[in-house]
Parts: sequence; C-alpha cells; structure tokens
Amino acid sequence: MDEKIETIKYWLRTGSINIFGLPMSGKDTVGVRLAEVLGGKFLSSGMIIRAMEQETKQNLTSEGKLIETNMFYDWVLPYFERRDLEEFPLILSSVGRWSGEENQVLSVAESAGHPIKAVILLNISEGDVMSRWEAAQILNDRGDRLDDKESAVFKTRINEFVEKTIPVLKHYREMGLLVEVKADMDRESVFNETIEQLYQFAENSRVVV
Repeated sequence: MDEKIETIKYWLRTGSINIFGLPMSGKDTVGVRLAEVLGGKFLSSGMIIRAMEQETKQNLTSEGKLIETNMFYDWVLPYFERRDLEEFPLILSSVGRWSGEENQVLSVAESAGHPIKAVILLNISEGDVMSRWEAAQILNDRGDRLDDKESAVFKTRINEFVEKTIPVLKHYREMGLLVEVKADMDRESVFNETIEQLYQFAENSRVVV
C-alpha cells in the first residue's frame, strides 16, 4: 500500500483529483483520507457553498438543487489560486457538477498549477444511497444540513446528479480522466479500492507519457 501511495504522489505532484458520486456515496470520506495520505489539501464544493450561504445569509441548496453556474464560479473556483494551497496537491469533492462547468474547472485548475490529473467516480446504486440516507436519519449523524432532512429533497439531489452531473462525467471519460471505483462496500474497502484504481491509472499514465 505504501509503495502504491508513493507512486500516486509522484505522479500527482501538485495536481488535482476530483471525486464525484451520488449523494452519500462517500465522496468526502474518501477525499479527506486521500488528502491525508497524499499530503494534499481537501476542498469540498458543498462545504464551501454551505459556508458561503451562511456568510451571505442565503438559502440556495435546501431544496436539493445545484447553485447557478455563475455563483459556483464566484464562490468555489478562487480556491484554486489561494497562495496557501499552491505547493500542495488538491483532492476535490464534486467541483463542477453542472454540465459545462468542467471546462472552466479544467482551465482554472491548469492555470493555477493544479491540473486535473484524474476524476474518480464512486459507483453506487440509487437504492443503496437511499438506504444510507434512511440509516443516517436514524443515527442523526448528518448535522443540520437542510438538504438531508427530507426524502423528497434527497431524491431531488439524486435527480440533479443524474440530469446535470452524469454529462460532466461523460466528458471526463471521453478525455481519458475517469477512474471508476466500486463504492457499495465498507469504508476501508472503498478506500483501498480507490488507492488501487488510482495506482493503476497513474502507472498507465506514466507509460503513455
């Protein structure tokens, strides 16, 4: 495992890995741990947006809808150019979820010295994420997130992913950047599979280069 992590670190340098998946597929869980082992910084578009909502006293995501593209650009993309992040690889959670935004993400990340090197898709069924949501309601472990309170809102989030984000992932697949990871397992297994798939991708990328 350590050797594979070192290979990924050498390949990634100060680049970015962008993680996508259905709501509750484990994006932030995988992302935080990946940032730790790769010596990187974790950036979640959802966390940034919720913080900005609170700061600006706006309520834009409580119904499960994605924010408008221009607002995403204003709130999230400036993080790529932060001086305190310039020497680190970035592990991103769903940065650019609306079809068309991926082009601007690719451009800004490249110009800031954090080129998108891989895009991870955590593969899990809609039925499985609904089961996870139901379990989370019993455990009450999702904090005060308004977009997790009602099943109808959670289903809207799923629909937003299917309608708006699947085309983004198709674009990344066509670019040869997509890395698919089986995510209907326990957290440790998902993380180990993520490392394995990234290692294979990094090795193949080095061969191509």
